[in-house]
Amino acid sequence: MRVGLTGGVGSGKSTVSALLAELGAVVIDADVLAREVVAQGTDGFEQVVATFGPDVVGPDGELDRPRLGAVVFADQERRRELEAIIHPRVRARAAELEQEAGPDALVVHDIPLLVETGQPQDFDAVIVVDVPDDVRIERLLRDRGWTREDAESRIAAQASRADRLAAATHVVDNSGTLDDLRARVESLYAELTSAP
Repeated sequence: MRVGLTGGVGSGKSTVSALLAELGAVVIDADVLAREVVAQGTDGFEQVVATFGPDVVGPDGELDRPRLGAVVFADQERRRELEAIIHPRVRARAAELEQEAGPDALVVHDIPLLVETGQPQDFDAVIVVDVPDDVRIERLLRDRGWTREDAESRIAAQASRADRLAAATHVVDNSGTLDDLRARVESLYAELTSAP
């Protein structure tokens, strides 16, 4: 079974992803792949530098993610340019990993921009990790040390909560404790792995 997992920044999607992996799902993390496909020495890296200039390369020779992020989150057109480089490469690598998982695996594609990139229909099920926006902002301030402006601009750059919920076949409410979340994820995993 192919499952798409998404949730807005600060929703706890990564925690849900980790719990599903603990339970036995094969998790393919688009964020990890997005870093892999533009690592130094890849054609993706070369294309990012050609498009955005040498200023986006840090002293270590890798992309300076904060600097690149500042450019693309301030300008929607520049963000689209970056996505046009990264997204096709991530999808190709994810397809390779899925093939390696085997036909009986529960394969979970952890994709932050699942809704934004029009992929919900590509999956047998779509899990949305949901939390009210004000809770997400508080978590981003507390856990990542972001400013309120940074948190609000990142949230605004993603699909709305309503759009994500409209794409969901399963919603995981993560406004409670970690134990609450674990119980919800265990129940969902049991449901998905028993589906015909």
